[in-house]
Amino acid sequence: MAAKIFPSILSADFARLAEEVALISDDADWVHVDVMDNHFVPNLTLGLPVVESLVKHSALPLDCHLMIEDPDRWAPAYAEVGAGSVTIHAEAAKAPIRTLRAIRAAGARAGLGINPATPLEPYEELLGEIDMLLLMTVEPGFGGQKFLDLVLPKVRRARQLIKSRDLAVWLQVDGGVSAETIERCAEAGADVFVAGNAVYGADDPAEAVRLLRAKAEAAGA
Repeated sequence: MAAKIFPSILSADFARLAEEVALISDDADWVHVDVMDNHFVPNLTLGLPVVESLVKHSALPLDCHLMIEDPDRWAPAYAEVGAGSVTIHAEAAKAPIRTLRAIRAAGARAGLGINPATPLEPYEELLGEIDMLLLMTVEPGFGGQKFLDLVLPKVRRARQLIKSRDLAVWLQVDGGVSAETIERCAEAGADVFVAGNAVYGADDPAEAVRLLRAKAEAAGA
């Protein structure tokens, strides 16, 4: 498994998003975009119009993480405007199979997100419907939170399930991922790492991406 680093622009300067993305474009794999609606999570960030504009100015594909109510209604539109990947939350989707298939039909990779307290097992049968499984390693809603080690056993189980079914599903972790925690995530089986403060809080974001990749790959991702 090759480690993939997805810097989160939740920690970037929202007034300079295109420039902030350019800072990491030569070193990162994708750009992670946190869409929050102040309903599913207690925070409000950006939405479809900003994503549509950013697609035109990003050299990297966008990974849109929808932390919103009613993703069944909104998710396909993110794929239609050019997002490379769209992740919906298991806790919010009422018709996940239909929505995941609609995302794929619109040309994007389909992702399923699961919060720290949500068990993995009820969603095992959806693994064949997705391209990426996102396991939150903090409670969603805010950047800069402390990494929750209690999610690591879930990461290991997810990797085992993916391997046992011989699926090409990426396993993403998001929340508190840093130079201090990324090795534990990689050892548990994650291969896609979302990092916000660890990248955009650094003096040199590009160097921070390179450091994270090196640590993940050394640990086995």
